[in-house]
Amino acid sequence: MLDGGLLIAIYIFALAGFVGFEVITKVPPTLHTPLMSGANAISGITIIGALLIAGSGEGALTTALGVAAVILATINVVGGFLVTDRMLRMFRRGRERTPTP
Repeated sequence: MLDGGLLIAIYIFALAGFVGFEVITKVPPTLHTPLMSGANAISGITIIGALLIAGSGEGALTTALGVAAVILATINVVGGFLVTDRMLRMFRRGRERTPTP
């Protein structure tokens, strides 16, 4: 059966998922780019934590979950920077503006 610590962790994870969904759906489109920059910083911290977990040598499952977390957080950071850069290019003037591919 599940011990108390694991049950509390699952409860917190589920609650964070519901709260996160509600918060994100209430954000107006004009605030998405600034919030993406903040999310990139948080994902950078997630990458560091995932690297520590993946390299801890606690077991095969821990290492696999750590590697998956590194991959997903890296995809999130790279995608966030690409979207933010594209949005910021829309506000440049004249010759500085480069066409988007």
